[in-house]
Amino acid sequence: MKPVLLVVLALMQLSVKCVHPSSAPPNSLKEIVEEAAKTKPGPILNPSLEGIVPPLVLNSAEEHGVLAEQNWEKSHSIFGDNINLKWVSWNGTMPNGAMSIWNGYAERVDYVCKFNCEAGFYNPSKGPYCRYPYADKEYYAPNFELLVNQDHFEFVEWIDGSYGSVPTNAIKTCSGVDIYVGKNKYGLGKVATQHEAFFLPWEGDEYWYKKYQVLSINRESYSQHISHVQYGIDQMELFHHPPETLRLSSVSNNECQTVKKTVNIEKTTEMETSWDIGRSTMLGITSGISAKIPLIGSVSVDFTAEKTFQFSKGTAIVESISHSISLEINIPPNHSCTMRMEGKKITADIPFIARLSRTYVSGDTHWTTVAGKYNGVQIGELKAVVDRCQPIADAEPCPNV
Repeated sequence: MKPVLLVVLALMQLSVKCVHPSSAPPNSLKEIVEEAAKTKPGPILNPSLEGIVPPLVLNSAEEHGVLAEQNWEKSHSIFGDNINLKWVSWNGTMPNGAMSIWNGYAERVDYVCKFNCEAGFYNPSKGPYCRYPYADKEYYAPNFELLVNQDHFEFVEWIDGSYGSVPTNAIKTCSGVDIYVGKNKYGLGKVATQHEAFFLPWEGDEYWYKKYQVLSINRESYSQHISHVQYGIDQMELFHHPPETLRLSSVSNNECQTVKKTVNIEKTTEMETSWDIGRSTMLGITSGISAKIPLIGSVSVDFTAEKTFQFSKGTAIVESISHSISLEINIPPNHSCTMRMEGKKITADIPFIARLSRTYVSGDTHWTTVAGKYNGVQIGELKAVVDRCQPIADAEPCPNV
């Protein structure tokens, strides 16, 4: 047996004894390998790459790093109601709202990118690649995604972290994976909580650091307002519902002669009108709109002048609408008559585009364009219906004249 193999076996035996001091020592090579396989290795970080000041390489035409294998998958939405925040596939053109930092160390603008779930940076001067750290090396991928905050609408910020810590709303690269967008004074990279460190891709190597910053969504209080609403009348849909009874009323005549009575029927209905913009509103948020209000008719829609009001809930208002109707009715002796108020509901779905603004506690206001759908309802074609009058049970008979 060669001396090198003997040394390896001795080290493996020592490792197993340290892990399992109370168990019997293995007697064969097979047992040594099996016992070693049971031990769970901890995070392995190259100590020679810890906390290093990365060397500046100016105007180098040499390509550093390892070309990534092209088993690339596009992302699904992982940001919930923060709709303007998304991972967008690189197509050769910089998208609106691409997230970037000024890299003061390298004196350049770097953009946040990722290949699959590995975060890194894109810089045009370094070719059409996302450069990301992995397993002690810098990799570069021609197929990648950029982090986009469309119209710079969502409130994001860099939060200090260390030793694997991340804030509550830290931006992940993928759902179900604890890898986050991070940076330090040398540039962009990833924070891997498993390894309790930030990793920086740099000229072929993967440097790592225990202190860093993590990109996070700030979900603090804000107020929002919808304005500049433009309705797509040509795409409007009207729905006519069958007549329904809104209110019943009855009147009795215990006299022995026909009685004429005037009956008033009133009904107050709560009607909800909404401007759905495809995103929820946090509890406690003040939200309003400035817009013309559609007046729904049986075949067309008219509009009021522009009004400004606060939403009752989400992006909806609830109004109490009163309806009344009256009629005269002749009630035979010892009879009871029932009257109904009937009406038809007409609902309208009208697409629209608008401007959405959010003002945060800091005083900053962000704007974006939204597309949504107006949902309204109107009750029309009111009428009174008199059902056949019925004799009053056990009524006192009228005397014969």
